[in-house]
Amino acid sequence: MSKLLAKLRGKNKGDDQAGTSIFIKLSPSCPGRTALTLHVEAAPSTQQSSSQQSSTSATASAPKPQVYFDVTVNDGPPARIIFDLYYDVVPKTAENFRALCTGEKGFGYQGSAFHRIIPGFMLQGGDFTAGNGTGGKSIYGAKFKDENFVRKHDRPYLLSNGSQFFITTVPTPHLNGKHTVFGAVSSGEEYVKAIEACGSPSGSPSSNVVIVESGAL
Repeated sequence: MSKLLAKLRGKNKGDDQAGTSIFIKLSPSCPGRTALTLHVEAAPSTQQSSSQQSSTSATASAPKPQVYFDVTVNDGPPARIIFDLYYDVVPKTAENFRALCTGEKGFGYQGSAFHRIIPGFMLQGGDFTAGNGTGGKSIYGAKFKDENFVRKHDRPYLLSNGSQFFITTVPTPHLNGKHTVFGAVSSGEEYVKAIEACGSPSGSPSSNVVIVESGAL
């Protein structure tokens, strides 16, 4: 973690002046100021020979649909986080997240903040109506029923819950049977961890973490 923060750290001449907030203004547990930058393109799909592969194996090896967040901390440079969506297991939940990323229904995640960040657990966002965990909505209405609990919370960097979503940072088996796993971070895990370090045990972020742009790849 210290190597990542050192790599991303950026200072400005006015950095030590009173009232100045440059890039990330970190809590005591996360000292220093950090600028997040990342430029990632979707990985090209692996070519397959149709004469050698059955339709079943071709489907299994096809790339999963991807979406992205460009996230800033205290108005610093954006960092891109890319997600795979599990349409094969939870198509309704995955489609809701994709549409909220693109904003094609007239509302969505762009411009909203991560309102709750707990180190050693998760980042929570998606409340683009109230901004405090009491709002948000889906493309199907205010809420929709959990689709299934087939995928387990058995590793970090999973997308879980629904329109108000978690990005987990550790395995969270206590959420199995309670939250729907519908995707995973495919690029930008290190930036998820850097943002996680600016959370608190209560969940109150020490910095303003905003999804300035989101969409599909």
